[in-house]
Amino acid sequence: MTAALPDHSLDQIFRSARTFNGWADRLVEDPTVRAIYDLMKWGPTSANSSPARLVWVRSADGKTTLAGLAAEPNKLKILQAPVTVIIGHDLDFAAELPKLLPHAAEAMQQYFAAPGLAEVTAMRNGTLQGAYLIVAARALGLDCGPMSGFDNASVDKVFFSGTRIQSNFICSIGYGDPASVFPRNSRLSFEEAGRWA
Repeated sequence: MTAALPDHSLDQIFRSARTFNGWADRLVEDPTVRAIYDLMKWGPTSANSSPARLVWVRSADGKTTLAGLAAEPNKLKILQAPVTVIIGHDLDFAAELPKLLPHAAEAMQQYFAAPGLAEVTAMRNGTLQGAYLIVAARALGLDCGPMSGFDNASVDKVFFSGTRIQSNFICSIGYGDPASVFPRNSRLSFEEAGRWA
């Protein structure tokens, strides 16, 4: 039987974790980026579809381009972060099913060919994978600054040109500056957010 994670691990991933708006001047090395992906990829998706597609923006030119397509409050966050990942989802994800779901690839490809089904499946599961990315980064000792507030159509044109990949949200990753966080806001209680049925 799998044991529950200790409290300090749960704090690191959820309870004490914060959304950072500023960053320490410290690189996030290639092996760390790959380790984030190698954890997040194991999170469940419908039919193992794995539609998330990622662009890890780290170069000065890449940061400048992405910041230029972001809302004003997000520009500096992108420029300062060691890396900002664009989380997109591929509307053509079903093409990978022979690799990802070999025992039922053809049947599921036909299923996802129904009008609108690939789009909603890609969006839902790509969003899930973006959440797994945040959990994976925090589990590895990094901080995250997820955000929307950018021109999705322009980001798609620049970073996903020639594909059917659509951007969803972006997330800066690094070692956060504690002075950059806002006061902790409350969350809904169990009863406010849910009910038994």
